[in-house]
Amino acid sequence: MPEPIKVTVYNDPGCPWAYSAVPALRVIDWRYGDQLDWRLVLIGLAERGEQYVERGYTPVWMAQAYVKFGRYGMPFSTTPRARVLGTGRACRAIAAARFLEPGTEWLAFRALQLAWFTTQLLLDEDEGILAALGTASGIDAKAIVSHIEDPEVEAAYTRDHAETRTAAGSATELQGKAAQTDGPVRYTAPSLVAENGELRLEAGGFQPVQTYDAIIANVDQTLTRAEAPETPEPLFERFPEGLTTQEVAALLTQGNDEPDEQAAQIALLELVEGGTIRRVDLGDSALWLPPVA
Repeated sequence: MPEPIKVTVYNDPGCPWAYSAVPALRVIDWRYGDQLDWRLVLIGLAERGEQYVERGYTPVWMAQAYVKFGRYGMPFSTTPRARVLGTGRACRAIAAARFLEPGTEWLAFRALQLAWFTTQLLLDEDEGILAALGTASGIDAKAIVSHIEDPEVEAAYTRDHAETRTAAGSATELQGKAAQTDGPVRYTAPSLVAENGELRLEAGGFQPVQTYDAIIANVDQTLTRAEAPETPEPLFERFPEGLTTQEVAALLTQGNDEPDEQAAQIALLELVEGGTIRRVDLGDSALWLPPVA
């Protein structure tokens, strides 16, 4: 079996662009599966909430922004938080999950990302991080939080932080998808880099699924590509941690058609009626999960 394609994702749990791109990334995961070897690199958009406050951000402004991002279909809560948050500590929690058990960083990232945009938890405090991580199965939330300040975790996060800030002269910068908010030019979330030997292609920042798909297809034309399923049911075998309505809509989409969230929701409710899945309110939409064992 050939070596999988290496796919690096530069990402941050507190970026609404990255959150809105989750359905597209789910599609890439479904289409190529184990042929891709994913690596998460944490950006650390802001160490402290005060950095955002200095740029003019307020809790109400953030909530208003979430209203606008709702057009991309992911669930949002538009109730303003008590204050503006930095993302550095949440990123360290994800790095701690990776340090404790490599691979679980994806579960930690998912839990914190969903909580960032659908709850009022203060996710730059350990109590809020613990509450968010506690919603995910397969990780030890208390252990993760207790290791956030470990020197090994700090070193790993620092390496991620530095690697993210190497976008100067890249295709991402050329396309206007890089940023320079705290010194060096950095990758924005979620930037994808696909590598196959010496061949390296980038899709910087928020992109349509076709762009992410194109860089994967162009680094290896021998890959096999799964088609969209006819019903949502197979998706929950692949993604047992659950899917939002928009994720399901994207995964059911054929070719370059537009996702049909209404049709997806109707199909999902039929599975709920049959006891195949369950629905949990999430922000202004829902998370669909396998039934409780």
